[in-house]
Amino acid sequence: MDTRFRHPGPALALLAFAQLIISLDYNIVYVALPEIGSQLGFSAQTLQWVVSAYAVAFGGFLLLGGRAVDLFGPRTVFVLGLALYAGSSLAGGLATTPILLILARAMQGLGGALLFPATLTLVSTGFAEGRERHRAFAIWGTAGGSGMILGSLLGGLLTDAFGWTSVFLVNVPLAGAAALLALALVPRTVAGRAGRRFDLAGALTATVGSTLVVFALVQGPEAGWTTPAVLGAAATGLVVLASFVAIEARSTDPLLPLRLLRGRDLSTGTLVTFLYMATFGSLLYFLTVYFQTVHGYDPLRTGLAFLIPMAAIVVGAQLAGRFATWQGTRTTMIASLVIGGLGTAIVGASLTVHGSYLALLPGLVVLGVGQGAGYTLMFGAATSGTPSHQQGIASGVASTAQQVGGAVGLALLVAVANADTGGLTGPALRAATTHGLRTAVFCAAAGIAVCALVALGFTPSRHQNTPATEAAVAYAGT
Repeated sequence: MDTRFRHPGPALALLAFAQLIISLDYNIVYVALPEIGSQLGFSAQTLQWVVSAYAVAFGGFLLLGGRAVDLFGPRTVFVLGLALYAGSSLAGGLATTPILLILARAMQGLGGALLFPATLTLVSTGFAEGRERHRAFAIWGTAGGSGMILGSLLGGLLTDAFGWTSVFLVNVPLAGAAALLALALVPRTVAGRAGRRFDLAGALTATVGSTLVVFALVQGPEAGWTTPAVLGAAATGLVVLASFVAIEARSTDPLLPLRLLRGRDLSTGTLVTFLYMATFGSLLYFLTVYFQTVHGYDPLRTGLAFLIPMAAIVVGAQLAGRFATWQGTRTTMIASLVIGGLGTAIVGASLTVHGSYLALLPGLVVLGVGQGAGYTLMFGAATSGTPSHQQGIASGVASTAQQVGGAVGLALLVAVANADTGGLTGPALRAATTHGLRTAVFCAAAGIAVCALVALGFTPSRHQNTPATEAAVAYAGT
C-alpha cells in the first residue's frame, strides 16, 4: 500500500498528535479517580474499572484493529479511531452513572485499538526507509513516551481547575480536529489486495480470547488470582486463543498469518515490546506511589515532578533517531535498554524514606533518556521486515504485546512492592512501602537487562559509512 505523504511535515505532526492522544488517555484519569468515585457513586471495588475498561478493550481489539488497517486502509481506520475517541470522550464527560462511564472508557479503548495500529502503519509506510523514517519514528516516539507522563500533569491541572469531567471533554475538540485534518493530510490508499476477506471466525476468537486474558491480568491483582472470575476468564481466554491458532492454521486468508510470527524481527520485537512495557511501563506507577504515599505530594505537585523526566524522554527519542541512522536500529536499541536499565537501578538505589527529589534526578534523567530512545525504536524494529500490505496486523501484534506486557509487569511488580506492607500504619508503613518500591524497581532493572539480551535477536543493520550515510548523519545533527 502506497501511503507516502504529499505534505510530510504536517502529516508527521498529525501522527505524533494522535499518538499523544493515545498516551495521554492511558493515565490521564488516574489523578481524577477520587473525585470520579465520590461524585458518581463508585464503590472501592468498582472504581478501578474506570482504568481497566480502557485497558481491556484496547488490548482485546488490537489484532482486529490491525486487520482492519490492512483490509480497509490506514486512512479510514485512523479517522474512525479518532471519531470513536471524540464520541466516547463526550459520552464519558456527560456520564451520570458508573456503568455509563465504564462503557465510555471501553469505547475509548476500542478507539485506541483502531488508532494505534493505523498510526504505526502510517509512520512505517509513509516515510522513506532510512534517515526520513528514523526521524519520523523519533518524533512519533517522543509524543508517545512523553504523553504518558504528561497525562499525570495535565490530569492534575484539569481536575483542580475544572473538575473530573474535563479529563474526558478535553479530548472532544482535539480528536475531532485531528480526524478532520486527516482527511486532508493522509492520502487515500488501495485497501489491501483483491480477494482478501475479513476472517470472521479468526476475528471473533482473537478478540474474545485476548479480551478475556487481558481482563484476567487486569483484575487479578485487585480481586485475587485464585478467584473464580479471574481463573475462569484466564482459562476460557486461553482455550479460545488456542482455537484461534487452529483456525488461523487452516485458513486460506487468516487474520494473523502464523508465518509472520516466524519472522526474526517481528518475533524478537514482540518479546522486546512485552518486556519493555512490563518494566519501563510500570515505573510511572511506582514513582507516583513514592511521591504521593511516602512524601505526601498532591496530584499537581506529582505531575510537576515528572517534567524533568519528560524532558529526558524527549531528548532520548531525538537521539535515538540520529544514532539509528548512524549505527543501525539494533545497536541503538540495545544501547537504549542498557542506559535505561542503568538509570532504573540508580533510581531504585535513590528511593529512601527521607530522600529528596534532587537525589532522584540523576537516575530519572538517565532512565528517561533510555526509555525515550527505546520506545522510539521498538515498534519500527518489530515491523521492519513485514510486507507493506501486512503492516497493520504486524503493528497489532506488537501493540497487543505492549498492552499485555504492561498488565503482566504491573501485576507482578505490585505484588513484590506490597509483599510486606499488610497491617502497617504510620512511619512503619512508609518505611515498608519504600522498601517494597525499591525492590520492585530493582526487579524492573533486571527485567530491562533481559530485554537488552533479547534485542540481540533483531536483524543486524547492514551499515556502511558511505557519503550518503555521512550526509544523513550531518543532517541529523542540524
